[in-house]
Amino acid sequence: MKKQSFTVTLLGCVVLLIGLMAASLRWGADQTSLHNVWQAVTAAKTTNLDQQIVRTIRVPRVLGAALIGTALAGSGALMQSVTKNPLADSGLLGINAGAGFLLTICLAFFPHLTTLQTTAWAVVGAAMSAALIFAISTMQQTQLNPSTLVLAGIAISSLFTALSEGLALVGQLKQDLAFWYFSGMGAVSWSQLNHLGPWLLIGLIVALCLAPSLNIAYLSDNTAHSLGKSLPVLRALALVTVVILSGVSVALVGTITFVGLLVPHLARFLVGTNYRRVMPITLLLGASLTVAADLVARMVNPPQETPFGIIIALIGVPCFIYLARKEPHYAE
Repeated sequence: MKKQSFTVTLLGCVVLLIGLMAASLRWGADQTSLHNVWQAVTAAKTTNLDQQIVRTIRVPRVLGAALIGTALAGSGALMQSVTKNPLADSGLLGINAGAGFLLTICLAFFPHLTTLQTTAWAVVGAAMSAALIFAISTMQQTQLNPSTLVLAGIAISSLFTALSEGLALVGQLKQDLAFWYFSGMGAVSWSQLNHLGPWLLIGLIVALCLAPSLNIAYLSDNTAHSLGKSLPVLRALALVTVVILSGVSVALVGTITFVGLLVPHLARFLVGTNYRRVMPITLLLGASLTVAADLVARMVNPPQETPFGIIIALIGVPCFIYLARKEPHYAE
């Protein structure tokens, strides 16, 4: 793709994201004017109730949705590259389920933990799940097996989901955990963004820095080594980044699947397979998808909110089936 075409695509994605964020700030259970949105974002003090709602509720919600979208999409792009599996995604492979399992333990036995402490345990759960999945996938072999990776992810995800539901029933946490199962942006606050936002930003910066190296991830280990590159080191850095992005995302808004699966494919369709271009487009489109889905979730049945995870699943399931049929050798 020509540099000019990539620049146009990049600017188009930026404009799309800004437009969706503006729409999400204006519309919801109650509509407000663009003037109120502008004043709430730029003025030192808010002058009416609508502006206060925009500043204290909608702005952190929209920023949270954008951050989560970039985090999940970026982690999906990393996993699809280093595992050589077009169906890889932190949700489908069970990493999010591991984070959710430790979150359930925290809610059941340690309800007074701070946001940072709870998030730290979610990251530990994501790391635990990732370690199990990759250990199973590389058992009795030196190379990752894409089909084994998917099967291991499904098995680990089912295990941790069942354990989480069992703990929820025993500890009478079913209502409390409904938010995490169906996902939602309604609880995102400025306080959470101040605590967790920097970790997501660090992970996203690392993902962008790794992007040039991801172009060699589809080579064999020996070929990469002959070029002076170490694929094991690249995989380790990518996996640590995925664990951080996934764990923090689950702690902030719950378990969201399919964002990391779908968005990298769309980015590659738009700008080709060079990850120098794929990664920034992936991050922007991921943010746009989650912001748009959150807006739809608020407007389908106001003032009630449709669970955010359902909106994403309605988009994701048909696309997953399409991708599985398009790449049949990964599903065998």
